[in-house]
Amino acid sequence: MKQGLLLIALFISVHFIYSQDEARLLRFPAIHGDQVVFSYAGDLYTVTKTGGVARKLTNDDGYEMFARFSPDGNQIAFTAQYDGNTEVYLMDSKGSTPKRLTYTATLDRDDISDRMGPNNVVMAWKNNDEIIYRSRKQSFNSFKGQLFLAHVNGGLSNEIPLATGGFCSFSPNGKKLAFNRVFREFRTWKYYRGGMADDVWIYDFETKVTVNITNNNAQDIFPMWTGDEIYFLSDRDRIMNLFAYDLETGETRKVTNYTNYDIKFPSLGDKSIIYENGGFLYNFDLETQEASQIPVTISEDMPGSRSEYKDVSKNIDSWAISPAGERLTFGARGDIWTVPAEKGMTRNLTESSGVHDRNVEWSPDGKYISYISDRTGEDEIYIQEQDGSKEAIKSHQKVQIISTILSGRRIAKNCCGPIEIKNFNTSISIPKQSLWLKNVKMERSGVTTGRRIAVGSLSHFQQKKK
Repeated sequence: MKQGLLLIALFISVHFIYSQDEARLLRFPAIHGDQVVFSYAGDLYTVTKTGGVARKLTNDDGYEMFARFSPDGNQIAFTAQYDGNTEVYLMDSKGSTPKRLTYTATLDRDDISDRMGPNNVVMAWKNNDEIIYRSRKQSFNSFKGQLFLAHVNGGLSNEIPLATGGFCSFSPNGKKLAFNRVFREFRTWKYYRGGMADDVWIYDFETKVTVNITNNNAQDIFPMWTGDEIYFLSDRDRIMNLFAYDLETGETRKVTNYTNYDIKFPSLGDKSIIYENGGFLYNFDLETQEASQIPVTISEDMPGSRSEYKDVSKNIDSWAISPAGERLTFGARGDIWTVPAEKGMTRNLTESSGVHDRNVEWSPDGKYISYISDRTGEDEIYIQEQDGSKEAIKSHQKVQIISTILSGRRIAKNCCGPIEIKNFNTSISIPKQSLWLKNVKMERSGVTTGRRIAVGSLSHFQQKKK
């Protein structure tokens, strides 16, 4: 009887664990043996390669990323922001107080969302004592960085004798280095075929000779050296997949065949390669040449996902004055608002969490407010009654905003020829942001309007009937 109850309880607990939502947007993974480490919501987590509930290793306001296991699996080197700067840190693989290994100057462009990527990114281990990382600490060009070796006991880093460097991997004997010269994985455009498209190079520390092993116009990135093969990512077939270069034959073979999402940020373990795809983690077994998804559940309080109050006056990105000058509409934090010039109610017309509503304008008769929204997945025009009494009506036109700057003022570029703006006077202000209300006369061949507009908004142009 007791055994039966125990089995029922075990089944219920396992069912509860795996019935929770599987986590997504798991980033920068690493693997050694059965242990996986990855970044989620800016912290490091660990889980077994078979998946399950992940355990948090770090808990800092900054971002912890690019964890890499030492060859013996006992330590983890990673990039973090504990002390403000983005630096290289070290901790036990099961968790411990992080130890800072590098001390560099603060950079203007040092953010994970920047297309240059963060500074001092941990790349790999050379052996159990030395960690290779990429840094822009000596470069005046944000595009370029160099490779350095940091010792687990601290001290000054030693520079790798290469002009530039990106993602890299040492040969098993440590005498050669497979590397990228460029570092552009944080850029948002795809299918790049320009002069900064990367190749995989091999540098011989003894002969000082560098050899290009890919040599094509596609992106060939993230070299990972294991045995007599170098694995890497390439978009030569459009989608980023895993390829392998045979050092003996010089032949390259395609290893994976994803068609929907690129493989992102792979890293080499002792027996497998782990990577992101579509926000999930996958483990590619080097022996079987097969990939399997790692199901991960995060069971935390997630304070960053809680609803909270925000002062939207600090995030106003577009505005317009009603034709009568009685109300102001503006876009802020993805919602459309209207506020009175003096007395009245403040209205949130959209209240659209997870949607970017913006670029407001008032209709000439003052009855409607138009704006752009991506609520359907496409940027489209919506028109809504200014009092919010009815749902917005969607236009069937997709939108491409084109604007120009004239004497510091943003106006719509939906007509040709010069526009003259004159007769400036009144002003109106709202908390945290000032707007100037102008009585203007805009003249163009065939177009004349004497309406009031708010500087910064897209102007209305009315075509004269002939």
